[in-house]
Amino acid sequence: MTTPSPAPVALITGASRGIGKVLAIKLAKRGIDVVVNYKANADLAEETLREIRAAGADGFTVQANIEEPDDIDAMFDQVRSTYGRLDIFVANAAASAFKPVSQLKLHHLDRNWAMNVRSFVLGAQRAAELMDSAGGRIVVLTSYGSLRAFPTYASLGAAKAAAEMYVKYMAAEFGPRNITVNSVNGGLIDTDSLDFFYNRVPGMAPMSSVIEKIPLGRPGTAEDMASAVDFLLGPTAGYITGQTLTVDGGLTVVAPPFWSDTTGDLHDAVFGVAGAGDGDAAS
Repeated sequence: MTTPSPAPVALITGASRGIGKVLAIKLAKRGIDVVVNYKANADLAEETLREIRAAGADGFTVQANIEEPDDIDAMFDQVRSTYGRLDIFVANAAASAFKPVSQLKLHHLDRNWAMNVRSFVLGAQRAAELMDSAGGRIVVLTSYGSLRAFPTYASLGAAKAAAEMYVKYMAAEFGPRNITVNSVNGGLIDTDSLDFFYNRVPGMAPMSSVIEKIPLGRPGTAEDMASAVDFLLGPTAGYITGQTLTVDGGLTVVAPPFWSDTTGDLHDAVFGVAGAGDGDAAS
């Protein structure tokens, strides 16, 4: 085992890009060493690590397919042998097949469970084992498919709902050890996954038709999501546990008929009169 670091230690799955990478750099700027998990792209993971070190922290990269329990064990064993402990675990990596329920095959269901639910539970178990008497923080990233039903998202949405329920049970069981467990539920977040869902799933509705219904009028960003996770991992969130923080620009608080579907004076009451303020002020 190497000399233990005095800095807090975090492990983030899927940290080579997207939300995981943005979060890793945020934590590094707070003096937290980060273990960067990746599945396939070692170059991207090493780039994340370089940026972590440039921010003043340290860490290492670890290849692991979190669908495989043996890979999960090996990943946490490496954390133990390097640092001897863990303070933060963020379950960020996710993947699924986007199909109607009637088209889901056995291998879709099995892989979805392994990737999005089982990996979180096994990872949280191992993380909690490595957290000392000072406690720690566990966060899983979920999505609004756990709250609302929309085309082709049943498999992943149901898995995210399962993860959010596990958060509640873990919060109750890990709380006496001063370990908080929470989830961050994202809406339309502008990452590679969003591009895949709206541009590569055959027959999917145009992304613009959903964005126009978001009260804040835009997709979220990786920065929006990482900032929410960073808050739950920070010193001011120590009494928050068993909760789901929704980061969706208000998408899940609206329901049809949507304001964007209205017309005339009713539409203008929310969105304003088209062209208002573009010309000279009325006399």
